[in-house]
Amino acid sequence: MRNENQPLIFELIHEDRIGYSLPELDVPDVELEDLLPEGYVREEAAELPEVSELDIMRHYTALSRRNHGVDSGFYPLGSCTMKYNPKLNENVARISGFANIHPLQAEETVQGALELLYELQSSLKEITGMDEVTLQPAAGAHGEWTALMMIRAYHKANGEGHRNKVIVPDSAHGTNPASAAVAGFETITVKSDENGLVDLEDLRRVVGDDTAALMLTNPNTLGLFEENILEISEIIHSVGGKVYYDGANLNAVMSKARPGDMGFDCVHLNLHKTFTGPHGGGGPGSGPVGVKADLIPFLPKPVLVKLEDGTFHFDYNRPQSIGRVKPYYGNFGINVRAYTYIRTMGPEGLRQVTEYAVLNANYMMRRLEPYFDLPFNRHCKHEFVLSGRRQKKLGVRTLDIAKRLLDFGYHPPTIYFPLNVEEGMMIEPTETESKETLDAFCDIMIQIAKEAEENPSIVQEAPHTTVVNRLDETRAARTPILRYKKDYK
Repeated sequence: MRNENQPLIFELIHEDRIGYSLPELDVPDVELEDLLPEGYVREEAAELPEVSELDIMRHYTALSRRNHGVDSGFYPLGSCTMKYNPKLNENVARISGFANIHPLQAEETVQGALELLYELQSSLKEITGMDEVTLQPAAGAHGEWTALMMIRAYHKANGEGHRNKVIVPDSAHGTNPASAAVAGFETITVKSDENGLVDLEDLRRVVGDDTAALMLTNPNTLGLFEENILEISEIIHSVGGKVYYDGANLNAVMSKARPGDMGFDCVHLNLHKTFTGPHGGGGPGSGPVGVKADLIPFLPKPVLVKLEDGTFHFDYNRPQSIGRVKPYYGNFGINVRAYTYIRTMGPEGLRQVTEYAVLNANYMMRRLEPYFDLPFNRHCKHEFVLSGRRQKKLGVRTLDIAKRLLDFGYHPPTIYFPLNVEEGMMIEPTETESKETLDAFCDIMIQIAKEAEENPSIVQEAPHTTVVNRLDETRAARTPILRYKKDYK
């Protein structure tokens, strides 16, 4: 039973209670001042709560019941590919030979782990149509930046360092222009046409001899496949630019189409999403980058290679490399999970992933179409975007709909994104959900749409059943309270 009045851990304090029990010290005590340099020792004692071990366990267990995750309920957050994490993958990642090795061990002592990484790279090359892959980047946006840094190095090596423009569609993930800016580029926005696809005429208008790259995901953030992708690639290549693939939506085309065959020169993948790493709560991630042959010299070093004698080795002799982008060689545990997933699924299994992802999204879109506006009325891929314009006219905003979903135990979909859809709701069921789950969610969305017509205040004032009612989100974002203050008001 949920405790509606769960106190803060600091409100459970009883002096001299501790949450652990250890034997008395039987070695000489050492003062912190003897171990740490002057200036690094806290002058005042840390204000930590004094509670018993049992109280700690009950407190955090009660809080955990308030969390939502893929193991506890449907997670329709669009453009994130948040799927169920197969427990087989978790078990394999915990095998002692993987879990207990150290990144500083000598190469000859971790040949099995290196072989796994090498085979994973080979699988990702085949899946994406790239010529080489690095597993070093830590997550998606890090992979974006890594790819752009390689593109920048490529142009500079070819005497074209003046190329400083990266073209980004108006429906792109927010990380795309951010990554371009961090990599030292200026971003240029290209418009979508009436079908939600890249406007070819606008693209031709913005390209030039200063174009470094186009950043694109296919299908795009609206869940629509860029039908003119070969022409798009040719437009960029004709002016000497590179075409970069944001792999966040790969589960919509996996084993059906390859970015390399669409004309992309480099690609990042989200192993923590498309390949089942547990990414809820923000991590850990893995964002491998694949490249075509002319970008291989610029890969981050070290590069994992297989020697003639069948052993595996990290090659540091890469004079044109952009350098190391992460300590060691990627997030190994996530890579193990991805490798396990690929090997257990096989080519046919990965093809079914794509088919089920697309089937689920189109099924939900058509069930919800009569009750919400559909900005682009055509078949989608793995996700789709609805608009709450109809409900807005009744005084109910998309934010209200998202809050009302909380009353029924559902995590809301992505809202107000992409930015080119008014009152947008981006829904991604992924390939793992059953028809019963999809129907149950659709039934609640339909109920909310009817409430907006018949009794809008129910939706406007939601949520009603959660531990905390509607928050002042503006205040929470601008003046967050990040630590406990006893006298805070």
